[in-house]
Amino acid sequence: MRTETIIRALADPTRLRIMRLIGVMELAVGELAQVLGQSQPRVSRHVGILCDAGLSERHREGSWVFLRASTGRERGSPIGEAVAHLLAIAEREDEAFAKVCDDDRKHLAAIRATREENAASFFAAHAEDWDQLRSLHSPDQMVEERLVEALGDQGLGNVLDIGTGTGRMAELFAPRADTIVALDKSLDMLRVARAKLQHLPADAVELVQGDFGALPFGPERFDTVLLHQVLHFAQDPAAALIEAARVTRPSGRIAIIDFAGHAREELRDRYAHARLGFTDGAMASMLSDAGYKPLPPIALKGGELVVKIWLGLRGAGLEPVETEKSYS
Repeated sequence: MRTETIIRALADPTRLRIMRLIGVMELAVGELAQVLGQSQPRVSRHVGILCDAGLSERHREGSWVFLRASTGRERGSPIGEAVAHLLAIAEREDEAFAKVCDDDRKHLAAIRATREENAASFFAAHAEDWDQLRSLHSPDQMVEERLVEALGDQGLGNVLDIGTGTGRMAELFAPRADTIVALDKSLDMLRVARAKLQHLPADAVELVQGDFGALPFGPERFDTVLLHQVLHFAQDPAAALIEAARVTRPSGRIAIIDFAGHAREELRDRYAHARLGFTDGAMASMLSDAGYKPLPPIALKGGELVVKIWLGLRGAGLEPVETEKSYS
């Protein structure tokens, strides 16, 4: 990117305000227009200039276009980082600029509140179904505790949470990750996750719409890949794991949290489950075929449906252990 293009992009007070705002949280163009008090077409023009200069990037979720700063650890450039640092100094030293930025950030409270209200409405509409499904398996807290224990104390590096749903896994592991990409095919679920995760730093979590059958990432990008209660939706789970392995770095890990094999046929129709859980043998074969070394499964009892945690190491020279751990 030519330096003069970047300088021209910054030569406008509205674009400076936008850069400070998206340094706090990822925002839709319509949300930016609301905060800035400007028309959406005008804000879109400013956004286009910033994106052309490589200072920000757009991504589409349905009819919405979101803007994020190009300063994250995975996607950032030295110039983008320098610009963010320069604007932070400017806000400290320039009283007028600081007041404008402070007023803009106060308006973000309304954006956050609207997201939380929309998420609450979505949950209210589906609460009965979800509560009934939860009653069939181990408590969520138990699952989370065992998963944290299974992944150990070390850092998780760059994490991909496939089928993020409400964003709970991303929220749980954010303190131990360098970055987290939370991916989901459903726009409704991404909006729920966005509301849940908006308290985290803007460069800590990236939300992406996409399908586990064709992940929109280059090879060997992630150190840890999570599939929490999502693989049973796959028509071809083996292909989904091969795709997950493609984006996992050598010696990276995968953690699959899903149901052990069961016979609750009604879950196919009521919850669109394509698979009625998985046996240990089938999971070990799929992990091996994808290029992971299977580790011993962990069983979490305490409900009619047994939840299991299956772990795999990518290209690691470790022999699998046959003994299964079990918790009640």
